[in-house]
Amino acid sequence: MRKLLLASTAIAFGAGAAMADDIRFGVLLGFTGPIESVTPHMADSAEMAWQEINEAGGILGGQMIGSVRADSTCLDASAAQAAAERLISSDGVVGIMGADCSGVTMAVLQNVAMSAGVPMISPSATSPAFTTTDSGGMFFRTAPSDARQGAVLAEIITERGISNVAVTYTNNDYGAGFANAFVENFEAAGGSVTTSIPHEDARGDYSAEVGTLASAGGDALVILGYTDGGGAMLRTAWELGAFDAFFIGDGMYGDELVESVGEALEGTVGTLPGAEGEMADAFAALGEANNVLTASSFTGESYDAAALLALAAQAAGEATPEGIAANILNVANAPGEEILPGELGRAIEILANGGEVNYIGATDVELIGPGEAAGTYREYVVEDGQFVTVRFR
Repeated sequence: MRKLLLASTAIAFGAGAAMADDIRFGVLLGFTGPIESVTPHMADSAEMAWQEINEAGGILGGQMIGSVRADSTCLDASAAQAAAERLISSDGVVGIMGADCSGVTMAVLQNVAMSAGVPMISPSATSPAFTTTDSGGMFFRTAPSDARQGAVLAEIITERGISNVAVTYTNNDYGAGFANAFVENFEAAGGSVTTSIPHEDARGDYSAEVGTLASAGGDALVILGYTDGGGAMLRTAWELGAFDAFFIGDGMYGDELVESVGEALEGTVGTLPGAEGEMADAFAALGEANNVLTASSFTGESYDAAALLALAAQAAGEATPEGIAANILNVANAPGEEILPGELGRAIEILANGGEVNYIGATDVELIGPGEAAGTYREYVVEDGQFVTVRFR
């Protein structure tokens, strides 16, 4: 396999494609903000899919795909909307890989993408609200809903013999949706939630919040947040002796958490969307061959979102927002020839010859209509500073 030369910035990747003046997709992720440590790997993974297609000859008879990156910030809805508007009006993208955090994704969808008629495929917006949001066929996601993750995390904690917990969650759509799903499932299984309180991100001191949680009590603390706020909360709770058992969600997964929290993280158990088997192995090999860190969170989902945008354009016979939106479900699901990471050139050839594909991708993609995806979760535990897989659920 030839080594793909992937850009570390939008300008470099986009400029190379711009010389051919072909097709542009947007990458709208939080390059600043609470998940800025993981978004570069997500963007690289998405662009790896498009570059793989370019290396195989492009789409629609040889047109090359270019990428334009923009910053969602993860938290600032106004900034995310402005970035999306620039992608569409100034950069001429025909589809968006993103956004990332649920709140800004919903804002972009409802205030920009739907009115512009430009499809979005988010790799990481997991709020249950998207399941019932009528996007007019403009929104898809490759990560499963937190309604499912809440049930999985509740199951994991119950199976470990813990019957009462305190919960804190980041104060946004992602955190609230995840917390509600977890509490509902944990209580349905016979567990007790002593308190469930929101926290703000990027604060210097969480001792007041930890005091409230400790006063309520519990055998463990469940933290549903991001690396900075959630990680600082965990470290503070551990240092103050408020809790000695912790459970976390997908938003906190990453090497930065280990670096910032240190020994307090030992034994922590968490969940993360993911898959195992042939598709996951193929994606890991592809990343290794191209110097892309695929072990980070939501990288497989990003590769898959990018691949689906391109395959939908080929299936439509035109790289238009309308054509792409109308064909995403067609290429994502059966019937058709199964497509794994590294086989995007073959998928383009099949579609160009009038055939059908069933895109499996890095994460065993199955889209349940606009706004929802099936998927599995990885249960992991932190041991000796490493994220160790327990099993997939």
